[in-house]
Amino acid sequence: MPMPRKVLITGASGGIGLAMAEKFAQNGDSLFLHAFTRTSRLETLREKYPQNAIHLHSCDLSLPREQEKWLDAAWNWESEGWDVLILCAGVDILTGTMKARTFEEKLEALWKVDVAAGVRIARELTRRRGDAGGETSPGTVLFLGWDAIEWGMAGDSAELFALAKGAITAFARCLAQKVSPDCRVHVLAPGWIQTDWAAQAPEKWQKIAMGSSLMKRWGTPQDMAELAFFLTSPEAAFLNAMVWPVDGGRDMAV
Repeated sequence: MPMPRKVLITGASGGIGLAMAEKFAQNGDSLFLHAFTRTSRLETLREKYPQNAIHLHSCDLSLPREQEKWLDAAWNWESEGWDVLILCAGVDILTGTMKARTFEEKLEALWKVDVAAGVRIARELTRRRGDAGGETSPGTVLFLGWDAIEWGMAGDSAELFALAKGAITAFARCLAQKVSPDCRVHVLAPGWIQTDWAAQAPEKWQKIAMGSSLMKRWGTPQDMAELAFFLTSPEAAFLNAMVWPVDGGRDMAV
């Protein structure tokens, strides 16, 4: 029976983050989870897996002082160090109060959370891990990108996502050059994934989402979680510094 790993996940209450947290919980791993809203989802997860060490630290990652508190707590929880770091935290600009904000306000929010917070946490936790030494196996860092940064998409929201996810993808490639072989770094680039927005998306977008994939369906948070779990496993030990589209294959005829 493998030893439980220490898994750190930001944005763990979102659809993708929650699916990943559950996948690692099923494996018996210890989880240090971040959420800003919807914390009840993580309380439910903790109740579902009482045998696991699962800790929730709620904070606003747009604030540098809150970032600092979270990464200190995550590093020191149970014992110093970590095995898996997954950076899922992101601002929802498609639903809720952010939907009505200006382009500039949305960009500022995305930059603070999706980019700046992810960069700071990844840099600091990989540095601490490297400085501490003594790890028996490499750690794995996973970022969330976006498949469409490779070919573009029209619209304000697409421009915003391209700016944020393009930046984090470029950063991840550079980070891999610095922290390997102590850590492996990957970017998961989702296409049309059935998150909260998808549930209320108009029929137009339902058709676009399913039609643009060769698999002719929405992707699911579980599709993302399965890939995340594989990339952190010993079976993926020689995979590093890659961007993984999770989109069922893009239909080039669309």
